[in-house]
Amino acid sequence: MSAQLPLVPSAEPMEIRALIEAVRERFGLAEIRDGEAGIIYTVVLEKREILPELCRFLFWDCGCGLGGLIVEERPNGWSLSCLFLVPGSGWISVLLELPSGVNSVPSISAQVHAADWHEREAEDLFGLQFEGHPRLGDFILHDQIWPEGLAPQRKQVDANRARFERRPNSEWRPLLVVQDPGAFAMPMGPVYEGGIGEPLHFILETVGEDVVRAVPRLFYKYRGVEKVAEGETVDQALLLAERFAATASFAHSLGFCQAVERIWNLDVPPRGRQLRVVLAELERLRHHAGTIAGICESTALAVAGSQVTIIEEQLLRASCQFTGHRYLFGMNVPGGLRRDFEKTALDELNREVSEAVKRLHAIEGRLYFTSSFLDRLEDVGKVTPESARDLNLLGPVGRASGIGHDLRRECTYSGYENYPFEIPREMEGDGYARLRVLFQEAYQSSALIRQASESLKPGPVAVAGTPRPGAALGWVEAPIGAALHWLRLDDEGRVERYHAITSSFNNWHGFRVAVENFAFQDFPIILATFGLSAAECDR
Repeated sequence: MSAQLPLVPSAEPMEIRALIEAVRERFGLAEIRDGEAGIIYTVVLEKREILPELCRFLFWDCGCGLGGLIVEERPNGWSLSCLFLVPGSGWISVLLELPSGVNSVPSISAQVHAADWHEREAEDLFGLQFEGHPRLGDFILHDQIWPEGLAPQRKQVDANRARFERRPNSEWRPLLVVQDPGAFAMPMGPVYEGGIGEPLHFILETVGEDVVRAVPRLFYKYRGVEKVAEGETVDQALLLAERFAATASFAHSLGFCQAVERIWNLDVPPRGRQLRVVLAELERLRHHAGTIAGICESTALAVAGSQVTIIEEQLLRASCQFTGHRYLFGMNVPGGLRRDFEKTALDELNREVSEAVKRLHAIEGRLYFTSSFLDRLEDVGKVTPESARDLNLLGPVGRASGIGHDLRRECTYSGYENYPFEIPREMEGDGYARLRVLFQEAYQSSALIRQASESLKPGPVAVAGTPRPGAALGWVEAPIGAALHWLRLDDEGRVERYHAITSSFNNWHGFRVAVENFAFQDFPIILATFGLSAAECDR
């Protein structure tokens, strides 16, 4: 972030119409049109040079949140959309179209730091260049494994044909920043357990006991899900969307289905929307229980960790008994849910959830009186509200640092507007604040499951749709935070472009801020309090 930028928004988020008029007046833009399905307005840029300043204005001066970047290779050139959330109003897009032969745009990451990883992703996968970005390449496609210039998301790349033989590059060395006398880099991974069990590599630079610089390196199992989805039917692409991250499978399938529903102009029946709330909150509750168990284990509280793991297992078994799958696979379909549920099954689910939450309450009370546990969390891994805003941190991590955005409220969907609930928020930004938010959200999920179950309306849970071409944005507040699914369907109803912007992708970018300037022994604890998923990035 450049020095002249404010650290916090200068004002409360603007109402959408006032924002659009401010943009029109300040930048002299003639074309601001209704956006495609799910996006309220699209601001069309004729001059690429104003892109960074316009994005800076939206993010800092207008209090918008960054959704992410959507790159599309169109028949006549490139299309780059920068998505912004206007809290309480919806999404707007800043659209820049490039003619054939032009493959570079001004970088916005100096003005909106949160866009850093999004630009690096687009450069690696499409070959699109971002002028002024300090470090492109060696990101998703690691230089020690992948050849330069592959750009696997380009249209001419055939996902069904092997492009090269991967061979490790023995000459590769990481880019180190700390050069003081006695400085060294400690590698951790690429097989790093740490309660996650996913392939992660961390480079921790130091001159003593404290981490001076931390670099998370993910994408070791990059699967090209978005490329594989191209040309597939909606049903086939849905299987991919709900399987790249099991800890949030229902959330991602819901976001994908909402994009399809907007393209096909489907109105999900009230009962289907209510049951989606039940299942989404069941997934959130189970995820948070698993994260709390990981925090206990990271602080060597083996007994407490085991007790919460039992609760997580209880919720997984309840999910399986209720739906037929522990991770809620196969429940969402475009137009609603695949099946309905009897009242007896709902009553049994509520009993299981109530019992799990009761046990979670008891463990929370004991944890808060365990001084050795609190000593490892309080004032450890702090992320200030200013840094959280700068990095656009999402979900429980952002809310623990005072950023209270929640798409269930800010851009409501699936009937959440019918259920009163509070968005927990803390200001300390340390591991203890993140733990408190997790507990509060878990109890909130239990209450939402009960409210939605008790207010179920009679009727169908799904409607059939007719495939049609178009593009739309689907969104969902996943357990880790906001997740977006952009989908474009061709004339045959097949996927032309699919892009998932996950909450873990955003929060991994900000993870280093929590780790730096803390001791090595704090690293696994801070990692556990973030509750992130590598699979959401490695899609």
